Amino acid sequence: MLDFTEEQLTENLRQANTRLRTWLEGLETDQEHPTTSPQLISGLLSELLRTGVWLRGGLPEDRSLQLQAEVGEYRRNLVRLRDQMPAIHSHLLRERARLEAERTRIELALQWAQGSHQTL
Repeated sequence: MLDFTEEQLTENLRQANTRLRTWLEGLETDQEHPTTSPQLISGLLSELLRTGVWLRGGLPEDRSLQLQAEVGEYRRNLVRLRDQMPAIHSHLLRERARLEAERTRIELALQWAQGSHQTL
């Protein structure tokens, strides 16, 4: 189990909040067509998992104002992410459909090419 001092936990949360804010701002730049890349999803997931481990270790009962502020900011970032999830989901479904259509197109072209080769 990780054992951080309050100062270390505060600094870790500050850095996590900075990274989350950056990724969330990138998502929110275009509400209609979010730019969801595998790297962005992976980064968000890694950050959430890492921060979850820190927070499961527990928070001190007497928290400094800085730690309280960072925990509050983290919660706001989670709410922003939750609000973005429908748009992210929709984008990923469209991307999957596009990739499946492209795969079908390539498979048909391959079948045609193989059929043409046998004819020659």
